[in-house]
Amino acid sequence: MGASNFLSVGALFITLLSSLWFLPELAIAKHADAGTTRHYQFDIQMQNVTRLCHTKSIVTVNGQFPGPKIFAREGDRLVIKVVNHVQNNISLHWHGIRQLRSGWADGPAYITQCPIQTGQTYVYNFTIVGQRGTLWWHAHISWLRSTLYGPIVILPQQNSSYPFAKPDKEVPIIFGEWFNVDTEAIINQALKTGGGPNVSDAYTINGLPGPLYNCSAKDTFKLKVKPGQTYLLRLINAALNDELFFSIANHTLTIVDADAVYVKPFTTDTLLIAPGQTTNVLLKTKSHYPNATFLMLARPYVTGQGTFDNSTTAGILEYELPSKSSSSATNLLKKLPLFKPQLPALNDTSFATNFSKKLRSLATAQFPANVPQTVDRRFFFTVGLGTNPCPKNHTCQGPSNKTMFAASINNISFAMPTTALLQTHFLRQSNNVILTTTFPTKPVIPFNYTGTPPNNTNVSNGTKLVVLPYNTSVELIMQDTSILGAESHPLHLHGFNFFVVGQGFGNYNPNKDPASFNLIDPVERNTVGVPVGGWVAIRFLADNPGESNN
Repeated sequence: MGASNFLSVGALFITLLSSLWFLPELAIAKHADAGTTRHYQFDIQMQNVTRLCHTKSIVTVNGQFPGPKIFAREGDRLVIKVVNHVQNNISLHWHGIRQLRSGWADGPAYITQCPIQTGQTYVYNFTIVGQRGTLWWHAHISWLRSTLYGPIVILPQQNSSYPFAKPDKEVPIIFGEWFNVDTEAIINQALKTGGGPNVSDAYTINGLPGPLYNCSAKDTFKLKVKPGQTYLLRLINAALNDELFFSIANHTLTIVDADAVYVKPFTTDTLLIAPGQTTNVLLKTKSHYPNATFLMLARPYVTGQGTFDNSTTAGILEYELPSKSSSSATNLLKKLPLFKPQLPALNDTSFATNFSKKLRSLATAQFPANVPQTVDRRFFFTVGLGTNPCPKNHTCQGPSNKTMFAASINNISFAMPTTALLQTHFLRQSNNVILTTTFPTKPVIPFNYTGTPPNNTNVSNGTKLVVLPYNTSVELIMQDTSILGAESHPLHLHGFNFFVVGQGFGNYNPNKDPASFNLIDPVERNTVGVPVGGWVAIRFLADNPGESNN
């Protein structure tokens, strides 16, 4: 991961047009009858938090870091009242929720809504349709998501069950980052100079860095378990930019779900999870008390040339002791051996590739994989870094002191509007927004994408859209480039799931590579990493009117 991820990667917006746009209330009412309406209040407020012997005031929901868990069942309606008590503008994104007929509740600031200003209130109102598993929520403006995030747990409908044995207990585990300084100052400085942002001081597990950092032993997440039981761990990567390896010493994990979609179960000692992705795993504990404790570790998978947080967060898997007094139990725990897992190398692309290829949809009659077998529209997007010229009288820190880093798709870097695009579309007013439907379906000037980069690395800037008719079947190839260095790029599609039908290294070959596409049981998800120096192919049905993507 590198500099591209903090800048505006999105140059694409997908707007689905159909008569259903004008009937959102009917869609919500229809689905609300099948479930329960659940109300939450999120008070956005400052809270002093101490980690690594540094105390700072951070933006939180209800004073909690990480934020509160949202619990629901498939078919439930969520009504979340957000009250902004801080000086920052706020918007919240419900990452992975399809938002069928409720695109205005999706949360990206200036895209589907204007941000919630200081002292103002906004109510997010949406229904969870056809989804169950683990998702998450986070701020979707600037870098406030570094502290504003939390899990969304969606259980199956009443009288429905998991397609695997019911676990004895379920535990959300959310990976994040801790910065000793204000993250808003970090991103503002990076955007001003065009350089890579300063990296975090620690990774965290449920908000705690763990014992491998200085002044952090007391801030360690402990997962207390009993022998002979099965635990469903709901893993979420809320780190800003970094893909993470995760492992628990002397234990295997069974992958059963990715991005709230069931997968064919498989076991692994280590998993990889990209920013924004979720993974549900089954942990079966040892049948007898093991007389040991076990570290659980997470550290980054690194592909780019930029700086990164080269550190490891740790939690502890701790078996409940046979019945003893609390004092003797504490003394015994301190004397137990502590085992440590072996994680892949920081740049182990071979592991990353092999792990991603093991993910397959369940593809059963009850949970089918409805992969589009035919394609109405094809797109080829290059994804990578480029440059903008340094403004006059500025000091820049891009590839040279005369340039600024800029992320782009098909060499177009997204220009943030000042009026929400959904609002602009609804009012049919675009005079204040430089908004066009001329986003290129492929690179305007083809080149050797993973070979020697072109001499001119400048990008263009704009707010450009692709407009799709309702129910269009789409195939999108996302190609990494070597401009300013190849790296893995996680990308998230708002309002849709997609099927990852293929991936490879080098330049995508439209004459040969489609023959290897998996159209039977590819993994279905909402966030995918474009392989370093390679490409990924996805397919989806554009069946969600009004949803826009960046």
